[in-house]
Amino acid sequence: MKLHSRHFRVHEGRTPNLRQWPTRTTPFYQSKEHYHRLLGDHVTRLTAFQQRLYAADEYAVLLIFQAMDAAGKDGVIKHVMAGAGPQGCQVFPFKQPSAVEWQHDFLWRSTRDLPERGHIAIFNRSYYEEVLIVRVHPELLQHEGLGHRGRDPEFWRDRYRSIRAFERHLHAQRTRVVKIYLHLSKEEQRKRLLARIDEPSKNWKISLSDVEERRYWKDYISAYETCLSATSTNKSPWYVVPADDKDNARLIVSQIVLDTLQALRLRYPTATAARRRELQAIRKRLAK
Repeated sequence: MKLHSRHFRVHEGRTPNLRQWPTRTTPFYQSKEHYHRLLGDHVTRLTAFQQRLYAADEYAVLLIFQAMDAAGKDGVIKHVMAGAGPQGCQVFPFKQPSAVEWQHDFLWRSTRDLPERGHIAIFNRSYYEEVLIVRVHPELLQHEGLGHRGRDPEFWRDRYRSIRAFERHLHAQRTRVVKIYLHLSKEEQRKRLLARIDEPSKNWKISLSDVEERRYWKDYISAYETCLSATSTNKSPWYVVPADDKDNARLIVSQIVLDTLQALRLRYPTATAARRRELQAIRKRLAK
């Protein structure tokens, strides 16, 4: 079965039905060994592309990951970007805003960590929390001095417009934005949360609030559907990745990143005549 990242893309103007969108698909690997071989090949190619991205110094890449709890964001980032050098790739986890961050507009804290040219930035959660978690829990807007706005549909439409404009600006400045939603089923989440209780090394990863949030599952699905529809564009698309099978999700995500980098047609800088003369001078000095 051929893996095509376009099969998971949310096309501009479309509203995905996440209740029908599969959380599990036919595996793209035939065995565990085959999976490791495929992922290893992807990681090797990603490493080469990242080095070219850094050397070319023309584009930046921003990868955004959003998902329900226990969907596997950390594992995807760890395995897919295993070969990325820390010099040109950084991961930024976004937790609950601090008191200082609440005092700024909802995009402010994300802009501090945008990638520079030649670099990849990975956002583990992002400014999209402000139209997902905050949409489900509008009482959080009180921290922003906007407690009365949560029930106003125009308020949320303004936020979607701000996000689209922000990402359009980033694209114009040669930052390519790719957004990935790891689509997990409620039943698979239940199993993974139970596993965190059973495995002592993972006890720290679960709290009562994680279980409490499951009460709002339908609300979250609705918020994601609206968000994906409003903010997936041709230039900054969303991808919905089935996440019940962690290995399969990692292969799909790595293919999405590969396709994004390949589309940039990256090349190592061509040496000018002056640079070639400089290199020859360096060679002579090293030969002594």
